[in-house]
Amino acid sequence: MGRRDDCGRAGASRLKIWLLRHAESEWNAAGRWQGHGDPPLSEAGRAAAAARAESVARRVTGDRALALFSSDLRRAIETAEFVARALSVEASPVAGLRELDVGSWTGLRRDEIEAKDPDTLVAFETEDPDVRPGGAESRGEIRVRARAAVEALADRRSDADLVLVVHLGFMRALVPGAEPDHLELLATDLEAIRSARPLAGHPG
Repeated sequence: MGRRDDCGRAGASRLKIWLLRHAESEWNAAGRWQGHGDPPLSEAGRAAAAARAESVARRVTGDRALALFSSDLRRAIETAEFVARALSVEASPVAGLRELDVGSWTGLRRDEIEAKDPDTLVAFETEDPDVRPGGAESRGEIRVRARAAVEALADRRSDADLVLVVHLGFMRALVPGAEPDHLELLATDLEAIRSARPLAGHPG
């Protein structure tokens, strides 16, 4: 049994992981903090996702099979649907791939958050890993959650490279220093994720 587990883990360590940030949502366009809020893509976001899907598919296609997963939030699911059609695969939603939960700040603009909770906002924007925006999830916690979610998917589909349609905060948690735009694709792997350390001044 140990031998099979070792082989499976070795196979998983070789897989490539593609991280794709979802297209623009209605709340992105309005400057509202989303977290676990569930707005749909904006009209511009849908058009951009449709236009970008084929180029994403060409970039991620290689010698190995592909497994497509997305956050279970609507903006990620809708983006993944365009990519799924381009790849001719099914997209599966996974709750563990969600954005950082910002609790009571969900749906607010930055100026509204500043008026409501200025001290916590300042601490959060200095990227303190222990601050809970809106009383919810810290950067340190999403880092643990993100790694666990990707490890679980790698174990589940060790036969395939992973394409994950996710969120800005989730991508930052896995790739410290990343600042992907909407529909930007980052390539990584399990070893890079496991060995990544927060940058100075960028704890999570």
